[in-house]
Amino acid sequence: MSVERKVVYFEKPGKEHTEATLKIAVKAAKERSIDTVLVSSTTGYTAEKAAEMFKGSGLKLVVVTHQTGYREPGVQLFPDELREKLEKQGVEVVTCTDVLTGAVDVGMSRQRPLKTEPLDARLPYILPPTNVVIANTLRLFSQGVKVCAEIAMMAVDCTAVPSGQTVVSVAGSHSGADTGMVLTAAESGRIRDLKLHEILCKPL
Repeated sequence: MSVERKVVYFEKPGKEHTEATLKIAVKAAKERSIDTVLVSSTTGYTAEKAAEMFKGSGLKLVVVTHQTGYREPGVQLFPDELREKLEKQGVEVVTCTDVLTGAVDVGMSRQRPLKTEPLDARLPYILPPTNVVIANTLRLFSQGVKVCAEIAMMAVDCTAVPSGQTVVSVAGSHSGADTGMVLTAAESGRIRDLKLHEILCKPL
C-alpha cells in the first residue's frame, strides 16, 4: 500500500512564501485530522500572519520563539506586547532553550573565549556538540526543516504539546515561513522518538 501526496517546492527561500506556507499547513492539518500547528516566529511577523489565517479554523496554534539572548545577552526578540495580544486571542506563545542551536554545549563551542583565558580553554570551540551535528544534518534538507524539528522538541519541553503527538510544524529560512512538515513531536531529551513524516513544502 502506498500514499501519494503533493509537495510544494518554492524556487527560492524567503518571507514572501509565508502566506502560501501557512495555507498549506492549515490544509494538511485538516486533511490528516491533526489539531495542532506549531509556528516558529522570531520577531512576530509569522505569528501575526498565522493568528489571522487560523482564526475560526478550529486548530490549536502554538507559536515557538527563539530563546532569550539569541542575538544579545538578556534580549528577547519576540515583543512582549504581541505575546500578550496573541495570548488574548487564544494563541499559545512559548519560549525555551533552542535545543539544536542553543544550550550550554553550543555556548561552549560557539562563544569564543577571551584572549586572556588559557589556550586550552579554546579547545571546545573546534569540537561541534552532538546537537550542532544534528542541526547541520537537518540543514542539508533546508534551514526550515531544521527549525521544524527543533520547535517540535521545544514545544514538548515547554509542555505546550504532549510527547508523541502528531503536529504540523512551520518554519522559515530567515524571516517569514517557507517550510512545512508533518511530524511526531518528542522531548529534546528523547530525540529518537521524534519522527519526521512528511515535507509539505520547502525551498528547492
